[in-house]
Amino acid sequence: MKKVATIILMTFTLSACQMGEKEGFGTFMGTLGGAMVGSAISDNGRGGTGNGIIIGALAGGIIGNSIGRAADERDRERMYQAQHVALESYPSGQASTWYNPDTGNSGSYVPQPASQNEQGQYCREYQQTVTIGGETETAYGRACRQPDGDWKIVNSRT
Repeated sequence: MKKVATIILMTFTLSACQMGEKEGFGTFMGTLGGAMVGSAISDNGRGGTGNGIIIGALAGGIIGNSIGRAADERDRERMYQAQHVALESYPSGQASTWYNPDTGNSGSYVPQPASQNEQGQYCREYQQTVTIGGETETAYGRACRQPDGDWKIVNSRT
């Protein structure tokens, strides 16, 4: 529980420092992902100290802020559409791509086989690649289909 509280605190603290919407969104997502990775690394099944959470959150926040600054609203719309199509209807291993000709930014989602979780929701792991300003970042995650048909990311890591 202490780890969850630390992750949430770091996420909101770092994202609140940002003035722009894009930077705030990027910082929020980067901090959350970085804290989760840092938690997994520092814990290693032995009840880690939490230093990894802090370091991961800071690193993720900085990277996410940079990506968020460069990504515009149209980029996010195209990312979301590619993610939804990939998770909803693409076969495992087939990439759903997006590209914004105005910014030159692009990316892809590659879904894996669907499985059901304990609540009966269909979930899929995926690999996401985003190229912004010539810099490519890769992340992995898991999303579950919600009752309204939307896909919610339940786990993400870089």
